[in-house]
Amino acid sequence: MTPPARGAAPPCTRGGCSGSIVDGYCDVCGLAPAAAAGPDAEVPADPADAPSAISRSATSGLGAVPLGSSRTPASPASRPTRRLGSATASSRLGAGLTHVPPVPEIDPRQLLLDPPTVAEEKRFCAACNAPVGRGRDGQPGRTKGFCAKCRTPFDFDPTLRPGMLLGGQYEIVGCLAHGGMGWIYLARDRNLNDRWVVVKGLLNAGDPDAARAAVAEKQFLAEVEHPLIVEIYNFVAAPDGTSYIVMEYVGGRSLNQILKDRMAANGGVFSGIPVDQAIAYMVEILPAFSYLHGLGLLYCDFKPANVIQVGDSLKLIDLGGVRRIDDDSSAIYGTVGFQAPEVASDGPSVASDLYTVARTLAVLIFEFRGYQTTFETTLPGPADVAVFAEHDSLYRFLLRGTAPRPQDRFQTAEEMRDQLMGVLREVTAASAHGAVTASTPSRAFEAPGIPVDGVPWADLPELRTDPDDPQAAYLSSITAVDPQARLEALSAAPQRTMGVMLAEAHAALDGDDEQLAVAAINDALAADPWEWRAVWFQGLVALHADRPHDAIQAFNAVYGQIPGELAPKLALARACELGGEADIAARLYTVCARTDASYVAAGQFGLAHLAAAGGDRDAALAALEGIPTTSRAYGEARHQRALLLAGTADRPAGIDDLSAAAIELDRAALDPAQRQALHIRILQHALVEVQRHGPSTAVIAGSAADERSLRLALEQAWRDAARLERDPRQRWAMIDRANDARPRTPT
Repeated sequence: MTPPARGAAPPCTRGGCSGSIVDGYCDVCGLAPAAAAGPDAEVPADPADAPSAISRSATSGLGAVPLGSSRTPASPASRPTRRLGSATASSRLGAGLTHVPPVPEIDPRQLLLDPPTVAEEKRFCAACNAPVGRGRDGQPGRTKGFCAKCRTPFDFDPTLRPGMLLGGQYEIVGCLAHGGMGWIYLARDRNLNDRWVVVKGLLNAGDPDAARAAVAEKQFLAEVEHPLIVEIYNFVAAPDGTSYIVMEYVGGRSLNQILKDRMAANGGVFSGIPVDQAIAYMVEILPAFSYLHGLGLLYCDFKPANVIQVGDSLKLIDLGGVRRIDDDSSAIYGTVGFQAPEVASDGPSVASDLYTVARTLAVLIFEFRGYQTTFETTLPGPADVAVFAEHDSLYRFLLRGTAPRPQDRFQTAEEMRDQLMGVLREVTAASAHGAVTASTPSRAFEAPGIPVDGVPWADLPELRTDPDDPQAAYLSSITAVDPQARLEALSAAPQRTMGVMLAEAHAALDGDDEQLAVAAINDALAADPWEWRAVWFQGLVALHADRPHDAIQAFNAVYGQIPGELAPKLALARACELGGEADIAARLYTVCARTDASYVAAGQFGLAHLAAAGGDRDAALAALEGIPTTSRAYGEARHQRALLLAGTADRPAGIDDLSAAAIELDRAALDPAQRQALHIRILQHALVEVQRHGPSTAVIAGSAADERSLRLALEQAWRDAARLERDPRQRWAMIDRANDARPRTPT
């Protein structure tokens, strides 16, 4: 199974990826070619206790609309599912967003155990988990014997010795490690240039469950071929009939070893892996889970010790706990603190597999004390974990990934990875010192629009049509702009699918028919209690009806379900701004503005509105200045700056500000009548200032800052405005104003 040379392999077709397709999968991003991408993501709900998903750092005190299991009976039926499209692709470890230090390949001889022993504190009965092989009265414990509690035999001694030859091909060199499933030996492949291989056997050959698991492992591993999963070379038997698996040697460091190395370098004090790097590890390894799940297999026992980094790539190792999804009889292997709470009673599932990924991420990034005891199935809050207080979206991600009920967790590896990529963008943007991440199109939302005064929801991102909705083609054929015409077209849809119901809610909202919008939303939630898109429309209806606190609860719930998306954060910020939660709104606007180029304008406008409402004009001007010339909102930003600099009758502006306002007006995107009106306002305020304080050396819209020059400019401005006015009475009124502004002369 040696991969072909890189130059001979076809290139990966996913955008931005530099890898090659080896055995059907990219050797860099780990995904199938774009034309053969895996299952699309489906979006489940927030945990049943949604209010607990609120980070005190950013969204303190905000309630959330109940979703998913919290909207269903105590024992709900299996949840509906849907798909949104293929998962986001990344180009390399770090997803092109951050740098993960490479780990050099290690000479395996340096890792050999001498002597190969199992520490006494790690010796437990395979049947009842009672301590066995423990020392007494200063005497070491036995490595072989019988459990005093259940009489099951135990044997912790390796059965293969250095120099032994397995299958006439693999020469044993020594023991590398030991674990719950078996000893791991280092060997040389004498038939293939003495390449290093790993040989794995049973820890306790007398354990029936372990024996059955080993046989099952053979069957599963024969199907597994993926660049992120350790490669299986062969299966061989020892003279005593015991079977062994021969697999690829991966000579790097496990994530668990990397954690220990960091702690040792920090004087024995815990030093978590930097958040961006830890997230990058999980983003990288999730395609391996997608692949396994696609084969109908579950990994079951994911944890930091089972991922090895070598160079700038990862490998998923130790497939001893792998089992088929429909297997209801085999022994289940897992690790306390990582295993989902329902596994013991209901068995493992895709959702429980993904639970272990979220728990592993948590263990990597902070000192998770009590993760196997007090917090065995829960998480501490932001008040106790600084990284949660700093990165609210990360906390929301982990809460959803470890939700108590499997129906409320991520339902596919693709969906989990897609949301985690969004969280990674936010985390890296937070440390980018002002460098905004490039725009990354969302699979769920369009880009936000330009803010519209007086319509708090009109510029929020629109939902994209689910391409897998049975009526997607019909929905795309509806081009009517008029809301009533769209509703009529939707009523003729062959099938009233989820997409049709959501489109009805949208059209009704556009037509100011709240009652019809609410009816469509309720129908959608009755069909699927996990449908966050329906709750999104609940938030829009609440904004439309000027009920900001209801909007806060709705958007807060959506945020909890899709923590990697910016749209719910922007919407929640808008609702918080209107609901008097200025501090929360400011933080969320900042996240939006610094994370994605297409959200810069919306975030900066929001910050400007907050600052202006708080009386901090300079902060508002600075926020608007942050909108780049490349943004389609640039012209509106200059318009808003001109308005702020022009002042009001209650708060007049100085001559220098009025001069700056005129410059901003030249850059603003306005129709001729609007431009002329603001031009007149600036001149009028300048005239008042000159009359109060005398002439200035400043220049106002090309005119000297003295009374005669400003009056002449104002006269001409009124006459220009009259030429643009269609109402005759308004036109004559403007001419009268022009005459009033004209400087007095002797004639």
